[in-house]
Amino acid sequence: MKTENCCIVIFGASGDLTYRKLIPALYDLYKIDRLGDDFSVLGVARTELNDDSFREKMRQTLIKHEGTEGECLEQFCRHLYYQAVNTSDKADYAKLIPRLDALHETYKTNGNTLYYLSTPPSLYGVIPECLAEHGLNKEERGWKRLIVEKPFGYDRKTAEALDVQIHRFFEEHQIYRIDHYLGKETVQNLLVLRFSNGWFEPLWNRNFIEYVEITGAESIGVEERGGYYDGSGAMRDMFQNHLLQVLAMVAMEPPAIINADSMRDEVAKVLHCLRPLTHEDMEHHLVLGQYTAAEINGKMAKGYLEEKGVPADSRTETYMALRCEIENWRWAGVPFYVRTGKRLPARVTEIVIHFKTTPHPVFSQNAPENKLIIRIQPDEAISMRFGLKKPGAGFEAKEVSMDFRYADLAGATVMTAYERLLLDAMKGDATLFARTDAVHAAWKFVQPILDYKAQGGRVYDYEAGSWGPIAADKLIAKEGKVWRKPSGLMKKKV
Repeated sequence: MKTENCCIVIFGASGDLTYRKLIPALYDLYKIDRLGDDFSVLGVARTELNDDSFREKMRQTLIKHEGTEGECLEQFCRHLYYQAVNTSDKADYAKLIPRLDALHETYKTNGNTLYYLSTPPSLYGVIPECLAEHGLNKEERGWKRLIVEKPFGYDRKTAEALDVQIHRFFEEHQIYRIDHYLGKETVQNLLVLRFSNGWFEPLWNRNFIEYVEITGAESIGVEERGGYYDGSGAMRDMFQNHLLQVLAMVAMEPPAIINADSMRDEVAKVLHCLRPLTHEDMEHHLVLGQYTAAEINGKMAKGYLEEKGVPADSRTETYMALRCEIENWRWAGVPFYVRTGKRLPARVTEIVIHFKTTPHPVFSQNAPENKLIIRIQPDEAISMRFGLKKPGAGFEAKEVSMDFRYADLAGATVMTAYERLLLDAMKGDATLFARTDAVHAAWKFVQPILDYKAQGGRVYDYEAGSWGPIAADKLIAKEGKVWRKPSGLMKKKV
């Protein structure tokens, strides 16, 4: 189904996110005929460009992205426009009024406008106020929606202040807090896997699940983002938003109906039920780490403190592992082990549901553990691991698997996360966007970790290319468990 006709205004249009993700995503939607019959894209930034120079920049980006040229590309680029605006100067936003009026008239978009804040976080509160000053937030003529990129705040206090600031000018139904992890096909399929199959639901609880692992690993370091990353760290960059949202979707109750309000109600409930962390919890159930220089595949990889833009005495964590619990009827007593880090052996995000072993191991004292592995990226897949008889005499059990890989679907087109989320925002479907109560609940849970670190909590070293600090292995080994060590590709045996 196509979207309504609308004008997409991208603030920060001269930046990297616009080139790498947003314009390619919009072009891919255009090619498969999912955009409205008429639409326009207005890039806005401080950089002095005009329509023609902006189109040429985007054309070259798309040629590089798609590898081909043609009439479809030329037609798409004719929908692109540009307006230079000093985004910190409220008066300068007056330039947008005649541009938007003209675009709405030309493309018959009925005033429908999607604002995308692809800007530094310092402008997240400024731009809504400047738009409101010129009435560009009003919905008397067409809907007005605001997409806000992460990070939504730096800690609990700043997140709450930013929320209040944006709500002065935009209503909650107009605000779309984007987390590209929730746009990934496998994250969405987790919900279908759980709630469309009757045989999973009776097992999805404390009676049958021993523990849950969630891993978000990256093989690269901070690259050229050292200055930004040092003010963020693994907790803010990955855990507070991406991985807590994934945890909530694993643990949520079935919604009454599949719509934005019901789905986001259940996500928020899970985050509110996370057991608050005490100082003792963080002493025993939290590990923070920072990668050091090491040889990887015959080449030396820099340590974090040697990266460009990183202070020599930085204590910013590039790794974290945490044991947490959810205090509700379904999950009481089930540990959730969550870890994320940079310079690990593989780029992989996955969920592992570890089921309890049989109460009496008839066939083998070392019978394979039953696991459900949900690979979010890369090589999106779902794998079930269980025991069968090993060929030959006796009854020794051997682990086997049943696997589904998205790559095996002939002719299937899997949207990228940004394609899916941009499409949903234009359709007014907020299901996969974070709601204000969920954001507040996530920051409430994370704030004690930030405070603990600020008060001198230990940051362990780990070698680049390893699976993190030895302390993280000890954390999970306390309860007789081990971390899964996945590779980058989902094979028959991972």
